[in-house]
Amino acid sequence: MSGTDDALQKLISQPLIPLKPGWQCAPQQALLAQARARQERDGLDGYWAWAAARLRWMQPWSRLRSGDFPDFAFFEQGRLNVCDNCVDRWAEDPAHAERTALIWEGEPGEVERLTYRELRDAVARCANALRSLGIGKGDVVALYLPNLTQSIVAIQACNRIGAIYTVLFAGFSPEAVALRLQTARAKALITADACYRRGRAVPLLDQVRKARPACPTLAHVVVVERTGAPLVLQDGEHAWHAITDAQPTDCPCEPMEANEPAFLIFTSGTESRPKGVVHSSAGFLLGAWANVQWQVGPQPDDVYWCATDIGWLTFPIQAAIGGLAHGATLVCYEGAFDTPAPDRFYRIAKRHGVTKILSAPTALRMLRALGDEVRRAHPLPQLRLITVQGEPLDPATFHWTVEAFDVPVVNAYGQTETGSTWTYPVYGVEPLKPGSCGTPVPGHAYAILDDAGQPVPRGTKGNLVLRTPFPTLARTIWDDPARYRSAYFERFPGYYSSSDEAVEDADGHLWVLGRADDVINVAAHRISTIEIESIVCAQAGVSDGAVVGVNDALKGMVPVAFVVLRGDAHDRDAVMRAIDAAVVHSIGAIARLARIIPTRALPKTRAGKTMRRLLREAVERGCITGDATGLEDASSLDAILDAVKENTR
Repeated sequence: MSGTDDALQKLISQPLIPLKPGWQCAPQQALLAQARARQERDGLDGYWAWAAARLRWMQPWSRLRSGDFPDFAFFEQGRLNVCDNCVDRWAEDPAHAERTALIWEGEPGEVERLTYRELRDAVARCANALRSLGIGKGDVVALYLPNLTQSIVAIQACNRIGAIYTVLFAGFSPEAVALRLQTARAKALITADACYRRGRAVPLLDQVRKARPACPTLAHVVVVERTGAPLVLQDGEHAWHAITDAQPTDCPCEPMEANEPAFLIFTSGTESRPKGVVHSSAGFLLGAWANVQWQVGPQPDDVYWCATDIGWLTFPIQAAIGGLAHGATLVCYEGAFDTPAPDRFYRIAKRHGVTKILSAPTALRMLRALGDEVRRAHPLPQLRLITVQGEPLDPATFHWTVEAFDVPVVNAYGQTETGSTWTYPVYGVEPLKPGSCGTPVPGHAYAILDDAGQPVPRGTKGNLVLRTPFPTLARTIWDDPARYRSAYFERFPGYYSSSDEAVEDADGHLWVLGRADDVINVAAHRISTIEIESIVCAQAGVSDGAVVGVNDALKGMVPVAFVVLRGDAHDRDAVMRAIDAAVVHSIGAIARLARIIPTRALPKTRAGKTMRRLLREAVERGCITGDATGLEDASSLDAILDAVKENTR
């Protein structure tokens, strides 16, 4: 067995961690038993029929599923409305109408609360305002917003009238915004005059005005008056309050056929053209409902904080759609977790009595880097769950989090195209394994194939594919169905190809090792950068890290590590030596890091994902000229370039 195989087997051979009595959730266990029994009796489609019965339908469907990859449909002729399920059915319930739906906190410190009844009225007014601008069913409305109350209101207003909404990251440049507006053929855009990020006002409206000349279909811009500064409007611009406050709250929900498009989201990546992934009305709603049910297990007294950005798919799934579909109480925070002080994350959770948190693994590494003294100063005894997704969770961060907060850590995996996470240990029911993505939740089935399309045995890396359609899977790429087929279904006919590598361990747990193109060839040896990265991040003194493959004249490619050291790591050289030795010991000399580069920061998106292509460019070219529009902190690029110049090996 090679060194790389040894390291992988060591990674996936960690023991299962049974749930403590205090981590278990009896209602969740009972519901999961129902769901699995239905799936065992009637197959995967039978489970989706069971789940669909948890929603409110305006017209029953005639056929549960027709077709297969890549052409399929669910709940044909069935009609419902997403907003009706997320807002109206709770506002109409006397026992639920006055429950808090949303707790919003701005970065400067303001707090706003809306009950379900108040949310319903705000959504109806916004929907009527959009209709007054000529927006209707099938029109595309773009949201270029931070995490505001109005962001959730606008999403549900679009759902209410059958408009197709698309969320754009508030950190995008005018060029990136214009490209997505052009591609979507957006008729209206909702933005804010500015948003607050790290103590400064980011001028969103100015960015929109720069992008708008390149967007001929954009007829209307609605502006949320976030800062309170005087707003001087230009042609086609409308102040949010001016067009919503006077609207009536009577606004019927548009019946939507289950397979009609509801949500358009653009994927990030290395391709020159962003892919506009299209999700269906009933499918996305149902998947979001199921996602929150199994991953979060909402209970009546929960306060649930989806600590992510609205521009990341996770926020619509987990909060704006999935959370509200359960009638949950949600926390929504506008700004950066370290502003005005590094302990802001703790203070938000304590102030609002948060019981369950979802974020990216980066947030946990940030808390770990702050140290145990800060954690002890901000106890969170009400906390019941931390769940993460978006990038691999290294075992060291998992262990620290479990021990620090005494809560289960649920690590989930999904993609923009799948519309939800689909494999993880079900909250409150299933055992955990540090770093793994658990097992598929009901309604999903996968396989791991070699490059020839044949299944591989347990313990062997391969290509992760999904075997059967499910309602939440994207139905097409906007204006480019041929690209949809070629991107996801050509390589392995009869399957959906994730383009990720994975391995299944002896316990049946799935380990997603990252994009197949993150596997590097070092002198003809295939090595996953994620495997190396897990070893690097596990070393004492390291709070965060990333490993990338860079071109090398002799070996073809070599791995390079960037590391952020903990504040208590006083002997930097000793940490570097420990990292080097650990990689060689765990994998072998073939994986020896060509360079280990300490840096004060890594380039992250607001979703917490490390932008590894920028790291690769910094090493190979000594400069960064690639697209950095999704970057959370622009100063991190200076940190990376300075670190590359100062640290050679």
